[in-house]
Formats: sequence, structure tokens, C-alpha cells
Amino acid sequence: DLKTDAISEPTKGLDQTVHAATWLPDGKGFVFSSETRGTDQIFRLGLEDSQPKQISSGTFNWSLADVAPDGKSLVCARQSMQRPTELGRLDLAKGNWSPLTDVNGEIFAKLALPKVVERWTRATDGKQIHSWLILPPDFDPEKRYPLITYCQGGPQGQIGQWFSYRWNFHLMAAQGYAVLAVNRRGLPGFGRAWNDEISKDWGGQAMRDILSATDSMLTEPFIDPERTAAVGASFGGYTVYWLMGHAQNRFKAMIAHCGVFNLESMYGSTEELFFANWDLGGPYWKSAELKKSYDAFSPNRFVGAWKTPLLVIHGEKDFRVPVTQGMEAFTAAQVEGVPSRFLYFPNEGHWVMSPQNGVLWHRVFFDWLGRWLSPR
Repeated sequence: DLKTDAISEPTKGLDQTVHAATWLPDGKGFVFSSETRGTDQIFRLGLEDSQPKQISSGTFNWSLADVAPDGKSLVCARQSMQRPTELGRLDLAKGNWSPLTDVNGEIFAKLALPKVVERWTRATDGKQIHSWLILPPDFDPEKRYPLITYCQGGPQGQIGQWFSYRWNFHLMAAQGYAVLAVNRRGLPGFGRAWNDEISKDWGGQAMRDILSATDSMLTEPFIDPERTAAVGASFGGYTVYWLMGHAQNRFKAMIAHCGVFNLESMYGSTEELFFANWDLGGPYWKSAELKKSYDAFSPNRFVGAWKTPLLVIHGEKDFRVPVTQGMEAFTAAQVEGVPSRFLYFPNEGHWVMSPQNGVLWHRVFFDWLGRWLSPR
């Protein structure tokens, strides 16, 4: 309160992360977006309210653009795994959606869309793990499909209903793969405690969550357990390297993009120490306990168990996870006799940004999967 200097916290009891908070014109409340069980939704909260009211709905990622001057509607963007972003108007009272754009309508009218299914799995500690299962457009439950387990980066970034131009589940499903995207421990949208459990436990419960969700999928009659892959970038790449040494040959192919391989050398070369200091607890030389943690959770310590064919992808200009991480992983795979390939981009950073490199990335990605997961 600017008059009294009193401070109140309207969202204090909210067990979610608040994004893009925007005042309503009457000054009596605000709207915001928040990760919610595998989606991003929009909420309204009055200053006198004890709980926010969810305005948006459906299997979408919603983001707030602006509030109409009369305070009765919002201009929003929404997207899903089946459709890129479009703009529309969201009625604050009824939650009705009125499209303002249809930029992608003509193109998507010609496409066979994948089927997106919400899935829950029991974790090793008894909690429930949320996943999105994306099935091929012509899915037939009588057939058997190869499975891709997608490992999210972050490590605190929800797998929501986004349409990604790098990890495009639509494109993967169109190639005949079933895709399992696991909202493992550490990802937002399921409460603060769930979100925090990744910190100082990189190779712990989060990895067990991914394996639990994958093992559950392997019991489905429409999944071929002999044709499975794990893929991911950044912390997702770390996950791939970690699973290489711990997954007991569940997977037949692996793809790691800009992944963390060696925690000690990563600490000394990354431009962003927040993750190492917050998630890992600080530099490995500060205490015997930290050194023990680094040793326990660093994928390079478990290379002796590597057997699964591995594609390593890395950009020279990646300063978050330096290219030497990928080089170390590829060298380890080569020395151990593991079938492996290194796709090196001299002009890319943590993300592949140029269109021509994006095309090459996808060609190599699907070529590697096809090589190891094709029916034999």
C-alpha cells in the first residue's frame, strides 16, 4: 500500500509459481499465469480473495498479453502440442475464448494430428507422476510402436502444452513414434515441494521418476519394448548420460543435445554458476560432502556401464553447457566401444537457431533413431 507502506501477499497461500501478474483496471485485483498440472493457465485474484480463480481451461498453454480497458476480457495467446500459438480474447467472467488470429489454420487443416493423452504413473516413493503421451496420427492399438522417452531440461521447466520447434512431439509422432514426456521431480505445476526435489538430488528421484514412467509404458501392448530411446537437451542431456550408466539396457538408442557430462569440469567452465551453486550445493572442493555428491551424480563416473548407441549433439558457442562436455561424452563412448556419433555445430550455442542447421539437426536425429529402432 503506497499510502501506509503496509505489505500484503495475496498469493502467499498459493502453492504455484506466479508469472506475468497484471493489474486489472479497477485496481482491485490482478490476473496472472501459472503452471498447472502439465499446462499453463490464467487466474484472477482479487486483493480480498483468499484463493485465485482459474479463468482459462483446456489442454493448452495460455499466456497473458494484455487486459482490455474495460477489465472484462484479456488478450491472450494459447498453444498446444498439436497447434502453434494463436491470439484470442478470453472473457474474464465466463472464460469463453474468441479467436483473433488463425495464422496456422490453413496449414494444419491439411495435417493429420497426433493424439495427446494425459498419463499418471506411481513413483517409487508412492507419489503420482504426470506425463504426456503423444501417439502417431494413425494410431492403431493393435500395432506395436517404438517409444521415445523425452527428458526435459531446466532442470526446473515444466513439460506443458507447448509447440516446440526443437523438440516437436508432433513431428516425432508423425514419424511413427510414441513419445512419453515425463513431468518428473523438479518440474513446476505440481506444488513447490515437487519443484524443489531436484535440488541437490540430480541423479536421484527425478531419474527414478523417468524410469518408473518408462517402465509403465513398456507394459502397454502397443509399445515394442525392444525399440525404445531416451532423448533430451541441457539437463535433459544430463539425464540421457545418466541413464546410459543406470538404465540396465532399457533403451536401444540415446540422443543428448548440449548435455552435462562431467559435473566437476562443468563447474569450472559454465558461464552460469547459479545452477551449480543452487542445484548442486556449491563447488565440489568446498567440503567432503559436496565432493561425494558430485561423484555420486556425475555421469562420467559411470561410463563403464555404457552400452547403448549414443548420438551427441553440441554447439561450439554454448557457454551454459560448454562444448567440451559433449566432447568428453563422445570420447568416453568411443573409448568404451559404444556405437556413437558427434554432431558438431561451430556457429550454434545452447539452442540451434539457424533454419538450415535446424533441418540438419532433425535429419540426423531421425536417422539415428531409425538406425537403431527400425523393426528387425
